[in-house]
Amino acid sequence: MPARKLTRQDLRDAAEKYKNWGKWGPDDEIGTLNYTQPEDIVAAAQLVKKGKVISLALNFDNNGPQGAKTKYPVLGRINPLHVMLRTGTDAYSGVLDKRGIRAADDMVVMPLQCGTQWDGLGHVFYENYMWNGYDCREVSSFGAAKCGIEKTKNKLVGRGVFLDVPRALGKADLEDGYAITNDDLDKTAKAQNVKVKRGDHVVVRTGHMERCLKAGSWDGYAGGDAPGFAFETIDWVARNEIAALASDTWGCEVRPNQVAEGENINQPWHWITIPIMGMTMGEIFYVADLAKDCAEDKVYEFMFVAPAIPITGAVGSPTNPLAIK
Repeated sequence: MPARKLTRQDLRDAAEKYKNWGKWGPDDEIGTLNYTQPEDIVAAAQLVKKGKVISLALNFDNNGPQGAKTKYPVLGRINPLHVMLRTGTDAYSGVLDKRGIRAADDMVVMPLQCGTQWDGLGHVFYENYMWNGYDCREVSSFGAAKCGIEKTKNKLVGRGVFLDVPRALGKADLEDGYAITNDDLDKTAKAQNVKVKRGDHVVVRTGHMERCLKAGSWDGYAGGDAPGFAFETIDWVARNEIAALASDTWGCEVRPNQVAEGENINQPWHWITIPIMGMTMGEIFYVADLAKDCAEDKVYEFMFVAPAIPITGAVGSPTNPLAIK
């Protein structure tokens, strides 16, 4: 049976039910990252058995997913622009600065959410409010005065859990528009013999990114139709008290969104998880290597290290997430 389409009233009901404002005090700016405690990090370190480090990041370059053909262009997002300021060919030719240093320097211009990245708590608003009830105007042209990504710079470390949903369902990948349910997530964890705990950082595979990479085209990836989380999984997130959630898709939640016609709601799952629940969300995670390793050794938990770059006032950040096994 198709899922019932969401209305504004559904969002109002969810906002009331799952609101965490004040849970960690009136001045909190990191939300569910509070679930991870020092003892959780100590326990996560004990999961390192092989000394194997697996990166969950795409390379940041002009081959990234932004700018490809899509029905839903995202304003202002481009792939990284990498520019050399001085080079070895300059040095070889005798073009040196007044100090005579023979070296190379470079710079990069990029939207902070153009590749593997975290959505910070200043990224999405519910009506006129952001996480913990702060006025959305706290984010101005000068940046986020509240909930800037720099507030998380000693967080996003702890136990990681990988849920390979298509593998658990006997598929290579999930088709566009497939809405991952609470039952899918529980079934996957059970099949992998792993239990999600308070303070975990959960990474979910849909196979969408791998499908694009295999096809050699990012068309439709950024903002187009995709598999992803059904709106109901907000309950799963709340029930398990996870610190952060990430996926291999552009926007984590299922697209097309499960929204009733004429409601003018885009990314409704974001509306609740970020500003209402206070959950930092990871998107565009590359998980193919982790999926292969977990399938081989049957171990779906690991030490997870994925700090944001502490850019003051930023509402998101690139990251190089590491699964250490």
